[in-house]
Formats: sequence, structure tokens, C-alpha cells
Amino acid sequence: MPTYAYFFLSLAILIGGYAIYGRLVERLFKPNYLRPTPAVTMYDGVDYVKLPTWKLFLIQLLNIAGVGPVFGPILGALYGPSALLWIVFGTLLAGGVHDYFSGMLSLRYDGKSIADVVGYTLGNGFKQFMRGFSLVLLVLVGVVFVTAPAGILNGLTSEKWPLINTGFWLAVIFGYYFLATILPIDVIIARIYPLFAAVLLIMAFGVAGGMIVKGYVFYDWPEITQGATVLSNVHPKGLPMWPLMFITIACGALSGFHATQSPLMSRCCPNENNGRLVFYGAMVAEGVIAMVWATAGMTFYESPAALQAVIDQGGAGLVVQKISLSVLGGVGGILAILGVVILPISSGDTAFRAARLLVSDFTGVSQKKALSRLAIAVPLFAIGIVLSQIKFEIVWRYFGWANQTLATLVLWAAAAYMVRRGGFYWLVAIPALFMTATTVAYIMGAKEGFRIPWELSTWIGFGAAAVSLVWFVLSRDKFREKILLELPVHRDCAPGERPQLP
Repeated sequence: MPTYAYFFLSLAILIGGYAIYGRLVERLFKPNYLRPTPAVTMYDGVDYVKLPTWKLFLIQLLNIAGVGPVFGPILGALYGPSALLWIVFGTLLAGGVHDYFSGMLSLRYDGKSIADVVGYTLGNGFKQFMRGFSLVLLVLVGVVFVTAPAGILNGLTSEKWPLINTGFWLAVIFGYYFLATILPIDVIIARIYPLFAAVLLIMAFGVAGGMIVKGYVFYDWPEITQGATVLSNVHPKGLPMWPLMFITIACGALSGFHATQSPLMSRCCPNENNGRLVFYGAMVAEGVIAMVWATAGMTFYESPAALQAVIDQGGAGLVVQKISLSVLGGVGGILAILGVVILPISSGDTAFRAARLLVSDFTGVSQKKALSRLAIAVPLFAIGIVLSQIKFEIVWRYFGWANQTLATLVLWAAAAYMVRRGGFYWLVAIPALFMTATTVAYIMGAKEGFRIPWELSTWIGFGAAAVSLVWFVLSRDKFREKILLELPVHRDCAPGERPQLP
């Protein structure tokens, strides 16, 4: 089947999956529109502020869609059409489920950060681990999402204006991040994100439309047309598809970073029935963006080797620049590139904001006063500035693994929640099992991990998944009993209702 057929079929499945599978996920979770949300009960004018649904959706999309759904799919395109399969089914069966549960559980628990949500379901030990792990990931995300756009902007300006270099753009972006981190959410983020979202959507649909109009999308790599199937690995360096592709394409299919962002919108959500559009819907929209760039990577260049050569020369950012300028021309190309720049900037600012809130949840320091927000934000940015001097590729590799590992832990927490509620917990336990095997196998074999041969790493990953399954099955009674005692009597119950065992 030609690549364009995979593209249009994948798009149809994503749209249909949101309508059908997204509705199923919602029904199994059982939202209650009568239950008061944190935006109503805990309003503070800074982080707990009620926002309209359309703004919640656009802000959530920009929060989660960093360079991940662009850079990751371009790198994943080296594996061929199988990348589209992971984007589609990963988005619907894992990423959307992960995002919906992380957002709705935070909404049920006073808009708490994901570490506290995990603590309510898996216990205090997991809670403390998640606090440290989430904080490290958020700072890594902030660093990745400042160096990537700074590099892209440098490519546009340094030739004509040598003084406007990467260092200049790093300073500008960090300055914006700092303001967005400490100011009330409706001062900057809620005001400019709808405009950012418009540029983002123009970029995605513009590149997709340009690829179709100019015929690029109808081009197929010889490796695909010469008898290869959709599952064939055409990577020019022969790297194994599993687990590498499932770590490389993160934000466009499944991303633990999203769980750190969902509480931001949970604190602003006026009704539980908004959850499917805001959380699951934003993930599907990000999947569409990822699919556009994966398809562009597979059709714009004549072979996987040609795509790899450009990546080796200037990374995925250079691929974005070449495709955008070629497909959309000078002005349109610049707008598309700016859309890609907006993606990481609109996630980096909320990454640092989420890190501030995570520290405040841990320390119990109120964030109503500006001085309290500064006391947490300044040290976080000092660490981020130091890390930004490290080579981008090194930070990115560790971010990718940490990102998927966090997603795995959140899925297990959601499965435990469904056990306690007497719901269909396999909805989240199955993707949790798959990602357990994937993340363990990756860190065992990757060069930034233990460098064990990939064949042995695969078996270790399967073994870890089997152990996790046994632990989960044997712990179901504990989830029903112990966690219920720790659960506060509020967000998980309707007004006046006390929690009951299923």
C-alpha cells in the first residue's frame, strides 16, 4: 500500500477513534458533572482559575505538544510506515488513555500534581519516587524545549545578524519562561495560547496540504515499494524497531510529560464532562501533528538514507526547515517554522510552571504571593540554565526514556484506581504492561543505559512486564483496602457522599 494511503487511513482512524474509543474510555471512567471541580472549590486567582472549554483544549494542546510530535516522528520515519501505526494506535489505546486518566484523576484530587495522584493510588513510596522523578523530567523538558527552538531560530537569523545567535535566543526564551512561570495563568498563558494554537494548526495543515498539492505525499521510498510490508524495518542504520521506535516517537503517541501538564488544566476545568475533549482530544490532535511530520519525513526524501543524511548534518530541526521552505515557499515556510518553534516554547513554559507547583505541593508553600513563587522558580531556572549548556542530543536521549517511564508509572496508577472503583482496569493495565517491557528493554540495551545486547534486553523487558503483571494481580485487594483509607473524602465522591468499597 502506498504511503499516502497509510496517511489518509491513519487520519480516518484517529478521528473515528476519538469519537468511539474516546467515548468508551469516558464511560468506563464515569465522570460526574454534578461534582464540584477544584476551579470552583479552590479558586485562588493564580493557578485555580475557571476557563472556558475551548481555551482549556487549546492550552492543553500547546502544553503537551513540544518538539516531540515533530522531531520524534521525523526520527521515527526512518523505520518506515510502521511509525504511523505506532502513532495511531499508540495515541488511541495508550496516549489518549494516559492523558485522560492523568487529567481526570488530578481533577478528582484537588488538581494535585501527578506525584500526589500516584501516591493516592499506589501508596506513599511511589508518591515520593514520582515527586523526584517528575521534577527531574520537568526540568529536562524545560531545557530541551529551550535549546531546540533557540537552535531553530538561530538558523534563521545568524547568517544575516551574527549577534543574534543561539545564546541570544536562549536568553530571550528563558526570560519568557520565567515570566510565564511566576505570573497568574490568565495573565500570559490564557491570553496568548489561543493565538499560538492558530499558528500551530496553520503549520500542521499547511505542511500537510503542501505535501499533497505538490505531490510529495504520493512518493514512496524504494525500500517500501520493493516488497516490504508495513512492519518491515527500513532504518538505514539497521537499528531495532522495538524498543527504539517506541521511545523515539513519544509525544506523538504516548508521553509521561503530559501527565505533568494535565494538572494545570485540571485546576481550571469547570466540569468533569470537559475531560474527553480537553485531555483525550488534545492527545488525538497531537497525534495528527505527529502523523503529518512522520509522513513528510517518509515522502519528502528519496530514501531513508537521504533522510538520515540530513538528520546527521543538522538534526530534525534542519529537516523541518528544508521541508517547510520547500513545500510552502519563503513566507509560508517561515510561518511553518515559527509554528514548530511555538510548540516547544508553549510546553517549556508550562514545564517550569508545573515544576514550581510540584515543589509547592511537596513543601506546602502557598503560591498566592509573588515572593513565594520566586523562591521556588529562581533555583529551578538556575539548574535549567546550567543544563542547557550540555549537548542537546545527550539531554534528549535521557528525556525520551524518562518520559516513557513516567507514562508507564501513571498507567499503572490509573489501573490501580480502576481496581479500587471496580472498573475495567485492563483498559490501562494492558498499555502499562507493554510500556513496562519497552522502557526496561530500552534502558538495558541503549548506549545511555546498560548497553546489553538487544536480544537479551528484549527478554529482560518481557521479564519485567511479567513481574509487573504478577505484582499487579496480587496487589488488587490492597488497592481496594489500603488506598481507600489514605484517600481524602472529597474529589472522589459526590457532595455529601462517603467513599464505599466496590
